[in-house]
Amino acid sequence: MVGDVLAGRASVVPVPADDPAQAALLTRALRAGEPIDDTVAVVLSTSGTTGTPKGAMLTASALLASAEATHQRLGGPGRWLLALPAYHVAGFQVLARSVVAGTEPVALAPSFTPADLVAAIAALGGGRRYASLVAAQLDKALRHAAAAAALAELDAVLIGGGPIPAGVAEKAAAASIPVVRTYGMSETAGGCVYDGVPLRGVGVRIGGDGRIALGGPTVALGYRNPVRPDPFAEPGWFQTDDIGALDDSGVLRVLGRADDAISTGGLTVLPNLVEAALATHPAVAECAVFGVADERLGQRVVAAVVVADGASLTLADARAHLVDRLPATAAPRQLHIVEALPHKGIGKLNRRELVRRFGSAHPEPGGRDRG
Repeated sequence: MVGDVLAGRASVVPVPADDPAQAALLTRALRAGEPIDDTVAVVLSTSGTTGTPKGAMLTASALLASAEATHQRLGGPGRWLLALPAYHVAGFQVLARSVVAGTEPVALAPSFTPADLVAAIAALGGGRRYASLVAAQLDKALRHAAAAAALAELDAVLIGGGPIPAGVAEKAAAASIPVVRTYGMSETAGGCVYDGVPLRGVGVRIGGDGRIALGGPTVALGYRNPVRPDPFAEPGWFQTDDIGALDDSGVLRVLGRADDAISTGGLTVLPNLVEAALATHPAVAECAVFGVADERLGQRVVAAVVVADGASLTLADARAHLVDRLPATAAPRQLHIVEALPHKGIGKLNRRELVRRFGSAHPEPGGRDRG
């Protein structure tokens, strides 16, 4: 089927086979079976969509450009591990890359066990071998020596779907896993910037408001259900909702989403930067930073933390750890200790759920932890 899509012989809307309700929603919302531009090969829903899915309309040429540029960056075609849903862009692109490479992917359930992962990697055989995962899957593998060792045998492990927590990145490096951080989305046929460097043909610009724009042959034609303002208004470019910066060498650093930014006391705090600094505390296993309404400040900075086994953390600990790393404004005024952080889609942090859960909580006198 994917071969027909890449050859321009079919146009498809991938839907989950094991979720009839979601499949019906996507089929209806993205108008499967109705007329569409002849050049559209696939309509992929965007992860984390609320309301009516927009649906990125990708051409066969965009999919091929992405697959070929990926192989060029990684050192050549190879065999791929399919461990992400094929109706998401990351999973669909594993199928596309496999067709381009003339290989068969080895499928693995996204909720794989460590033993399953070891067996699947062994089934890839010899030659160049790749995997595309999200950070939560990488973290799971790192907790088991055999699984981590199996990943270390691959030529590249692409990690997308959001930033890698600092602790997970350090453990992966220590385990010699060849992690490649990817940045991209359905609208750009998946990851199009690897370790901060654009793939062949991909352009990156930073607007006056700090937002990242991505251009080149991998960009979608637009949305099946257009929105206003149109992020595809400039032909060949997609205006993202992410804030970023380019260094002197043209390497992109993604700082966070514009709609996640916290306005507190007239200053702007980007949660990703606070999370990266807080994650270096030895008591922090995972963390998320978000803003909630505050009568005096507009918003106050709040942190939700999963503590490491046998560790403890107080609000004072967290603030003291950040004082030499970030401006005082970025330090959280509330701390909630949680058993797990909420996620959506293929592993992206769900900040909206944290705001819903803790938005009505108020700091006690002295800013003590109410979590």
